[in-house]
Amino acid sequence: MHRRAFLRLAGALAASSLVSASPFRRALAGNGRGRGHDGPFGPLGPPDANGIMLPPGFRSRVLARSFEPVPGTGHPWHVFPDGGATFSARGGGWIYVSNAESFGPLPGAFRAGVGALRFDARGEVIDAYRLLEGTLLNCAGGATPWGTWLSCEEHIEGRVWECDPTGERPAVVHDALGTFKHEAAAFDARGRVYLSEDERDGRFYRYTPHRRRDLSAGVLEMAELDEQGNVTWHVVPDPNPAPGATRTRRQLGDQTTPFDGGEGLVHNHGHVFLTTKGDDRVWDYDVSSQRMVVLYDPTTHPTPILSGVDNITALPSGELFVAEDGGNMELVVLTRELRAAAVVRVLGQPGSEITGPAFDPSGRRLYFSSQRAGPMGLGITYEVAGPFHRRGFGRA
Repeated sequence: MHRRAFLRLAGALAASSLVSASPFRRALAGNGRGRGHDGPFGPLGPPDANGIMLPPGFRSRVLARSFEPVPGTGHPWHVFPDGGATFSARGGGWIYVSNAESFGPLPGAFRAGVGALRFDARGEVIDAYRLLEGTLLNCAGGATPWGTWLSCEEHIEGRVWECDPTGERPAVVHDALGTFKHEAAAFDARGRVYLSEDERDGRFYRYTPHRRRDLSAGVLEMAELDEQGNVTWHVVPDPNPAPGATRTRRQLGDQTTPFDGGEGLVHNHGHVFLTTKGDDRVWDYDVSSQRMVVLYDPTTHPTPILSGVDNITALPSGELFVAEDGGNMELVVLTRELRAAAVVRVLGQPGSEITGPAFDPSGRRLYFSSQRAGPMGLGITYEVAGPFHRRGFGRA
């Protein structure tokens, strides 16, 4: 599909009045794009000691600085932290995993791969360690339903690695998920994996494993999106093209739909939400109806505060949190009424981006990194604690 035709398609989808069980879809159907306000937690306050602006009742702390030992562990935190997720740990507590978007053949903390922070039941860091190395440009990824982490390599020969958050089992590469410039991954309730591709003409992929909890073999497909918002899936002829062969995204030509810079993915209540950085959009794919709409578009939203949309996460109650690559260095919440409001703003770090947003299992702590923060521009990983779970969140 040519770019001009795709823009017409996106405009039509943004104006669509499709209705489903999603509260976002109901807001779209009722012209419910709420105007900006201070958000469900009130206005951002002045910057704290870490240079972070937060609503009243929230606080931040620095967990790790790249290339420096994580306090209390002696383990040097990896550079350029990117996508992340949390996992409940045996015996209480939880683990936050974080990709390292670095080049492979470098020493120590400069290596690409995946690192982890282990927390006790009180939320204190008690360990830090490596899960994966020997890879290249590990960008985002996604958690599996069985408690492992998919780390995605963002280069044209990129693959997907499945990692054990405890570090007890070695990482396994899954070629069946395709060879391309991988960004993020998200699972639906049926165990299918959705994959984004960070290219100007990247595709939206779906992978159906032959057996649940086993990603070693299955069927990889690409999405075709029509002007009514219907999605048709087409089998990828060669998920692992040899060097010089037709790249994965181009194997079906105009039969599949390009998405401009595929970034974050998250599944919530039967919907897969995709962000595309090239046009600053947030998309909503309904798994059951196989229909797709644009939830957020800066050209149509009354308060277009999101720019450089990137990683995305969600609370079980449905609200979406979108990280900015650049922009105002904010984490922005999209409420169920499609109001957009900043929840976190990081000051004094030009040229960086917010990466890896993920809530702890209680939903009271939010983890993220500023990828190129600090004196050497190597990254800082933070925690923000506060009443994310409070009653009435996201309602008018």
